[in-house]
This record gives sequence, C-alpha cells and structure tokens, in this order.
Amino acid sequence: MVSTRILGGVFGLALAGCMLQTPAPAAAGGSVNIYVTPKGESADAFRKGFQLYSLYRNLKNEARVNQRGSGNAAGVSQSGSGNNALVVQRGKGHSATISQNGNDNAFGVFQFGKKQKADAAQNGNGNVGFLLQGGW
Repeated sequence: MVSTRILGGVFGLALAGCMLQTPAPAAAGGSVNIYVTPKGESADAFRKGFQLYSLYRNLKNEARVNQRGSGNAAGVSQSGSGNNALVVQRGKGHSATISQNGNDNAFGVFQFGKKQKADAAQNGNGNVGFLLQGGW
C-alpha cells in the first residue's frame, strides 16, 4: 500500500512538472518526420507504384528529382538494376540524398516547408521505403 502511494505521488509530481513547462511560441521552428519501410505485399505494391511512375515519366535511369522553391539540393546514386528513386522538394533550404546499391530497390523522399535534411541508403536487393518530412 505504501509503494502504491509513493508511485502515485511520483506520477503526480511528474505530471505537474510537465504541465508547468511553458509551451514554445508559435513562431518556433519545428519539424515532423514519417519514415516507412513496408514489407511483403505492401512493399510489392509500393515498388510497382514507383515502376509505373517511372514508366509514365519515361525515366530510363529510374531516378527523379522534382524541386520547387529556393536553396534546395538533392542527389541520387544508383548501382545495380531495377532501382527507383524519387525526391520531391517544396519550400526552401532542403537537402536530400538517396544511395541505392543492389537490385530492385525503391525509395522516395518528400520534403515540404523549410530546412529538412534526409540521407537514405539502401544496400542489397528488394528494399523499399519512403520518408515524408515537413518543417516550419
């Protein structure tokens, strides 16, 4: 019974301490990152989506960089066959690199807002993933 009261007291103090912290002003910079690496059928669907996009865009090297904004930088390095890479940047001050070594890999980086950085590397065969970033 004493240990329950002690744990309850510690929890209460921790909660009160969190509530007393002042929130950051709305103008403070921040970001959100979502990194996804599907497996199985989801990975197959994602890979096929990249391949269809590459065919639609007539991309022989199966890599595409699409930028709108200022001060953005991107690079793609591929060795092997059947690799697909896509970098989409909207906003300013982003940087992204994708390196693929192997076969049948697919990766996409999508950056919005400002000042996001991404470095992705896929080594081996059949890797799939994407990263969605937003900054303010």
